[in-house]
Amino acid sequence: MSDSAARDRDVAETESAFAHPEVAPDRSAAYGDHPDQVVDFYAPRDGRTGAPLVVLLHGGAWRAPYDRAHVSPLADFLARRGFAVASVEYRRGGDDIPQQRDGAESTRASGADPVAGRWPETFDDVAAAMDAMPVLAARELPGADVRRIVVTGHSAGGHLALWAAARHVLPEGSQWRLPAPPPLRGVVALAPIADFAVAAELGVCGGAVAQLLGGDASFEDRAAQADPGVLLPTGIATAIVHGVEDIVVPQAVSEAYVDAAARSGEMVGLTLLGGVGHFPLIDPAADACAVVAEEITQLAW
Repeated sequence: MSDSAARDRDVAETESAFAHPEVAPDRSAAYGDHPDQVVDFYAPRDGRTGAPLVVLLHGGAWRAPYDRAHVSPLADFLARRGFAVASVEYRRGGDDIPQQRDGAESTRASGADPVAGRWPETFDDVAAAMDAMPVLAARELPGADVRRIVVTGHSAGGHLALWAAARHVLPEGSQWRLPAPPPLRGVVALAPIADFAVAAELGVCGGAVAQLLGGDASFEDRAAQADPGVLLPTGIATAIVHGVEDIVVPQAVSEAYVDAAARSGEMVGLTLLGGVGHFPLIDPAADACAVVAEEITQLAW
């Protein structure tokens, strides 16, 4: 496919994914004091009890303009498939962050996207939300089975889903390290920013990885705590779904993670979808979204 055709496909897929109206949650609950520390809960639409809980982490390059609203149609889609869903918000990067990161001033001056992520707040929030999830979900969605949790996320949210499942293999002394594996049925990562070295080399999302980690000076030290590609093996069932035509997060990023997992002695499932770009994975109108639901089903039930 030519570059122009690929860009045209991406534009059309993006418009389709973002054309759905926002779906209001059934309940919302805070897991902290910051306005972004909130979880939206969607009950299974068929009213079933004992439904597995899908924890959903949205993407958007860890940048503030992109919040959980854009994945609310996906949350509703999964609820209509019989899942209980918890859609997590977390603190992201914006123009209010002190411009102390490599290249941040020039990025801001050019009118480009705001800085990606907040260190350490983005990770503080995901850790806190995951730790609070069993209690919050049991209270807000009493029909959910919190013993069967699958974490899923798209793009930057896919990174956070993989990271949330790897906290027990974080370096000693990390404030986010767990003493044992989290009680998850598995992870389904959708076009995730799964390997920071490859993503940074490819300039994924306008250098978002380097911004998330605070620039070149802190990249190596912080990547040791944040890069799923080095936090292996996890011992937790993991599947990745990625579109072959993805020009936002190329499939090479997921392939690098799968290869790293194999070197660590762990098998990670990789489903590559032909003729699919970045956004159909979260678009309820796209066939790719049904594939995502099936991957979650295989781990949850």
